[in-house]
Amino acid sequence: MQMNKELEKKFQDQITLEFAASMVYRQLAIEADEQDLPGMSEWLRRQADEEIVHANKFIQHLSDRGNHSNIGAIPAHTIKQGLSAAEIFEAALAHEQKVSASIRDLYREADEAGDFDSRPLLNWFINEQIEEEATVSEILAQIKMVGDDGSGLLRLDDSLGKRPNEGTEA
Repeated sequence: MQMNKELEKKFQDQITLEFAASMVYRQLAIEADEQDLPGMSEWLRRQADEEIVHANKFIQHLSDRGNHSNIGAIPAHTIKQGLSAAEIFEAALAHEQKVSASIRDLYREADEAGDFDSRPLLNWFINEQIEEEATVSEILAQIKMVGDDGSGLLRLDDSLGKRPNEGTEA
């Protein structure tokens, strides 16, 4: 069942936000590289790839329903240079919270439009965002826990660098 044009536009906006999230993670990966934290940089690049997978899920949903996907203008996100590891993951958490809020709004819009066919996808995303926020919060808490202990930060960096590469296609 094709969704109405207003809801289609909201889904297109979410697609754009998912691609923007990928760019935010890419920039944060650069900042981690600048701090000589290759494991954190790798984790952030993997997260950037996951955001593309998320965009692709929305694109496929629109296509499957006979709607049209469109990637809007992706705004330039200015990430301050010289961020600490904690600041990098604070920025990541803030962006995940923004994406979560957008998905909740999209869920409300779909419900108001009586678009029950979007529920399975949106339910998956709600659960995914809970996981995303929890994971980034945990990493941030661990960074804060080790504080100025360089060896602790390097152990965490090493651990984060072991995240498997899952690519951008789901």
